[in-house]
Amino acid sequence: MRVLVGMSGGVDSSVAAALLLEQGHEVVGATLKLWGGASDSGCCSVADVDDARRVAQQLGVAHHVFSFTDDFDEHVVAPYVAEHAAGRTPNPCIECNRHLKFDRFLRRALVLGFDAVATGHHARVAVTQAGFELRRGADQAKDQSYVLHVLGQEQLARILLPVGDLRKDEVRRRAAALGLRTAAKPDSQDVCFITASGGRSAFLGARTGLHPADVVDRGGAPIGRVDAVELVTIGQRRGLGAAGGTGRPRYAVEVDVPGRRVVVGDSDDLLRGSVQLAKPSWVDTPPADGSAVLAQISAHGPALVARWATGRVAWTQPQRAVAPGQAVVLYDATDPDRCLGGGTAS
Repeated sequence: MRVLVGMSGGVDSSVAAALLLEQGHEVVGATLKLWGGASDSGCCSVADVDDARRVAQQLGVAHHVFSFTDDFDEHVVAPYVAEHAAGRTPNPCIECNRHLKFDRFLRRALVLGFDAVATGHHARVAVTQAGFELRRGADQAKDQSYVLHVLGQEQLARILLPVGDLRKDEVRRRAAALGLRTAAKPDSQDVCFITASGGRSAFLGARTGLHPADVVDRGGAPIGRVDAVELVTIGQRRGLGAAGGTGRPRYAVEVDVPGRRVVVGDSDDLLRGSVQLAKPSWVDTPPADGSAVLAQISAHGPALVARWATGRVAWTQPQRAVAPGQAVVLYDATDPDRCLGGGTAS
C-alpha cells in the first residue's frame, strides 16, 4: 500500500512512519505548513519541519512540505478569532483535523496516487462487517479520539493510525531503538499559532480587539473588572477579581460580550442537567433517541453517563455547565472505547 504519512516533527508521527515501513508499505513523508506566522510552542515551527525532514532521511523515505496556510487561516484561525469575539470557547485542533489533516491533506494524497494517509494520533481505526469504527488509543492518558470525532466512514476508510495500539512510553522506546532524533522530544501542548511569549491576549488583541468588562454577581451587584471579556470562559475561576468578600470561590457563569459583562456565582450555579449540541457529526449512524451514551467534554476528561435525545445530551446527574463552543464527544455506553461522534455546545 502507498501511504502518505503526515510527519509533524514529533515522535509519534516519526514512529508511525517507521512502523509502516516495517509492515512493508511504500511510505512517503509530508509535513503540513499550516501557520504562516510566528510559532514557538506548537507544531508549525521551522524546527519541527526540519525534525520531520531529518527523520525521513533517517528512515530513507522521501519527504515533502505542503503549504495549506490559506485553508488554515480560513477554517481554523478565522473561526478561532470569531468564536472568542462572540464569547464562545473554540477548539482549533478539532477544526484542523476536520478541514486540513483529514480533508485537504487526504484529498491531496488521493490525487497523488496514494492509497491512504497516516498520522501519529493515539487512536485506532477498527474494521468491522458494518464498516469502520473510531476507537480510543491503547494509552488512555494520550487518547486523541476526542479530537478525531469529526471523522466519518469515508475518511476512516483511508486513514491509518499506526501508534494507536502503543503506549506513549513504547513509542519513545521504539524511536530510541531506531535512533530517531525525535525520540526524547517533548509533546506539543499548545495551539500552534499562539506563541508562548504573547499568548491569547496578544494574538486576539491584534485581530479582533479586546474589551474590559464589569464583573457582577447573580443579583447584578458590581464586584470587579476584567481586562478582556473575550478571554473569559464559562466555569473560569481565576483572573476575575471576584472574591467579593464571600470567602467562597466564584466562577464565571455567564459571559456577555456585547454587554461587556461577566456574571459570577458559586459552583452550584454552574450545574446543568443537559446541553444542546450544534452541528453534530457521526462516525457512522447517530445513536437512537433515548439511548444511553458516555459524554466527554474535554480531551482527557471523564466520559460521563448521559442520554441522547433529539440533539441534546442529558446527564444522569447535573454537571458543571459546558462552555458554548466546547466540543461534547459521545462514546458507546456498552463499549466505552468506541467513539460515536459529537458536536459543540450551543
